[in-house]
Amino acid sequence: MTDDRDESLEKRRAQLGAELADKRSAVGEDERGEVRAEASRKGYAEAMKLSSEFIAAIIVGAVLGYLFDRFVGTAPWGMIVLLLLGFCAGVLNVLRSAGKVATPMLEKHGLDKKR
Repeated sequence: MTDDRDESLEKRRAQLGAELADKRSAVGEDERGEVRAEASRKGYAEAMKLSSEFIAAIIVGAVLGYLFDRFVGTAPWGMIVLLLLGFCAGVLNVLRSAGKVATPMLEKHGLDKKR
């Protein structure tokens, strides 16, 4: 009787071990899927950040150019020049954020111009 009971316990232990292995593999697949989703979300967040920096620089340049033209009366020239400067500033901001262009040395080492 004890042999039957031991065999029954061993059989249940093996069955539970198999079920646990199945659950662990399912959890592992879920975790891998979550890691991929997290990487995708980080990519989307970085893209939104870079695009908003670029668009903001262009809009600021255009608004400043419009205001400059409005008060000085230089027709489209202030708008054209400051819009182009805004575009250049936007491109530079995107390149800095993406790590393609190094930041200035003074900012990099934490030094001030004032000393």
